[in-house]
Amino acid sequence: MQFVCRLGTADGRIVEQIHEAPDLRSARREIERRGLHVFEIRRRGLQHMLGSLLGSASASGQGSSRKAIPGPDFLVFNQQMAGLLGAGLPLLQCLELMHERQRNTAFREALAEIKDRVESGAELSDAFAEAGGAFPPIYASMLKAGEQSGGLEQVIRRYVRQLKLVTSSRKRVVSALFYPALLVCLSVGIVAVMMFFVMPRFEEFYQALDLDLPWITQMLLGLSALLRNPTTLLLVAAAIIAVWAAWRVGRSGRLGAVVDGLKLRLPIIGPILHRFALSEFCRSLATLLHGGLPLAAALDTATSAVTNRFLHRRASALGPRIREGAAFHVALEESEAFTDLAIDMVKVGEATGALDEMVNSVSDFLDEDVETRTERLLSLIEPVMLVVMGFTIALLVLSMYLPLFSVLGQVQG
Repeated sequence: MQFVCRLGTADGRIVEQIHEAPDLRSARREIERRGLHVFEIRRRGLQHMLGSLLGSASASGQGSSRKAIPGPDFLVFNQQMAGLLGAGLPLLQCLELMHERQRNTAFREALAEIKDRVESGAELSDAFAEAGGAFPPIYASMLKAGEQSGGLEQVIRRYVRQLKLVTSSRKRVVSALFYPALLVCLSVGIVAVMMFFVMPRFEEFYQALDLDLPWITQMLLGLSALLRNPTTLLLVAAAIIAVWAAWRVGRSGRLGAVVDGLKLRLPIIGPILHRFALSEFCRSLATLLHGGLPLAAALDTATSAVTNRFLHRRASALGPRIREGAAFHVALEESEAFTDLAIDMVKVGEATGALDEMVNSVSDFLDEDVETRTERLLSLIEPVMLVVMGFTIALLVLSMYLPLFSVLGQVQG
């Protein structure tokens, strides 16, 4: 089986090579054994496209047969793990207790494997890294930094704080979008009921009266008939399947990066998506730097936290530039992916020796900016949605009752 691999060499170059291996995990292990850093691994050719459609491979090369552990379960695990370590319990005993308490079947199986590896002499970070896509790639790197510095408990607690902040930020955005989404669903539901159930009844009624219908009524009756046509429904279903398939194929590779780049250029919404992705990156980077990881290695790991594939490609070039000797703020400026304020704050952090604190401040500022922009956007969307919803319903009701008004006028005349 062939894999297309995007790799970082020891001299800072980024190269793309084709490797043969029985599976994705074996390919990754062989490449890392050669001292190369893996940015991306994907299956080559048609087989990769089919894998994308079936969800069997990931864009970042972290694919695994094991499903990702749910965020809430992972947060509780880390909170309890930090508490047990803080109480002075040995690591193996902590893992044993967490394994016994865990109710999530997939998580329980993963913990059993991790515990076995640690019992066999492996480091905790290596045991989590070998679990594949079940855990965030950044987590194993943070554990490695904690093991090297002797502050494993502190690193886990800092990761818990980071996870809480990211989760809280996402919840605020989702809750803010709930009301507009509810309005859209209500509008679509009302229009669907009118078109599929109400309009056909009025059509039968008007045909029985043999009335001359206004053009607006004729247009909406024609639209209702078109939507109820089986051929139309099949075409709509085919279009939905085609869009879904294109989305799945486009989740990885160059096409996915192009699509994500276009998202960032959308008016109003684009800057929000851009700042949210940068905030995730900066939050992860600050946590890794605080744990004692070198800047270049921390950048390589933090890049995995960037969900936008366009920004992921830009961020993946930062580590090699640092290894070449470039200053961090210079590398950020060259990437053309970061805001001017973020670059200036990083420059100050480098000069004062408090880079991790300054990067964390950048993340806080970006979170506040995302929240402010989202609230401003929603303050515009909500009244517009109400007006559109009211106009649509008024138009439907008017088109249905306008012929009756004409009949009543003729009778009274």
